[in-house]
Amino acid sequence: MRELNSRKIAIVGCGFVGAASAFALMESGLFSEMVLIDSDMSKAEGEALDISHGLPFAKPMQIYAGDYDDVADASLIIVTAGAGQKPGETRLDLVKKNVEIFKSIIPQIAEKNKDAIMLIVANPVDILTYTAAKLSGYPENRVFGSGTVLDTARLKYLLGEHLNVDSRSVHAFIIGEHGDSEIVAWSSANVSGIPISKFCEMRGHYEHEEAMKSIAENVKNSAYEIIERKKATYYGIAMSVKRICEAIVRDEKSILPVSCIQHGAYGVENIALSLPAIVGKDGIATQVPIQLSEQEAEDLRKSAETLKSIVDDIQI
Repeated sequence: MRELNSRKIAIVGCGFVGAASAFALMESGLFSEMVLIDSDMSKAEGEALDISHGLPFAKPMQIYAGDYDDVADASLIIVTAGAGQKPGETRLDLVKKNVEIFKSIIPQIAEKNKDAIMLIVANPVDILTYTAAKLSGYPENRVFGSGTVLDTARLKYLLGEHLNVDSRSVHAFIIGEHGDSEIVAWSSANVSGIPISKFCEMRGHYEHEEAMKSIAENVKNSAYEIIERKKATYYGIAMSVKRICEAIVRDEKSILPVSCIQHGAYGVENIALSLPAIVGKDGIATQVPIQLSEQEAEDLRKSAETLKSIVDDIQI
């Protein structure tokens, strides 16, 4: 392996998500060097300059626009590049446009740097994570997607609101596709170790089926609702990117529902989707088996089939 700069990050794509992620990471103090890369160099330069002007209020850092040569010594490469999701468009509608973009981007990254961790954030994230893994030749533990980290945060937020409790005390995962076939793993959901249904009753909620269905729908439709109102989502995913980067840079070995290629878990094979995994300085250390009901496991397999049918339609 070449010598990488553990304090250097590259962000490929300076749209709403890339720029918001760059801003969140500047504020985090995790890195001392950040290069922004975009097909529109002046956009990358503008974002770098704008974010740099906040440095007197943060930690010393070098932020600049660059090209693919600049990823050579980055320890972490975040790919947000791709066409954005338009109102009324599903994440999967984006697939063909963004796979073509990845066919141009990923080989250029891999040519310059084979040893970094590559985090895929562009949508549809599961298909593009699978695409990036195949095109880059990176070990699978070092190329993974933001997956359902944001969906899981949305779930925790809504459950916290529903139960009038700190969302950080809620332990629950969204698994499967980051999209319409995602699944709430209700079987393993709890609030500080207390099963979710029991905690609901403690807080005076008894209509479990109705509430679970409503919250799951709200999580699934959150992005569509935001896009309808403000044309794009970027703050929530930027905070999710920061959280994943923290786990990597600090070698936290945090359990996060990131998207990676599966090899047999719950009967899912050779497709990228989200399941909880231990994330640290080498990327994904291992996946964490969580309790799923038979129906949840079946729904996970259906989610995988939805994604597989799309992969079969594209040439990677």
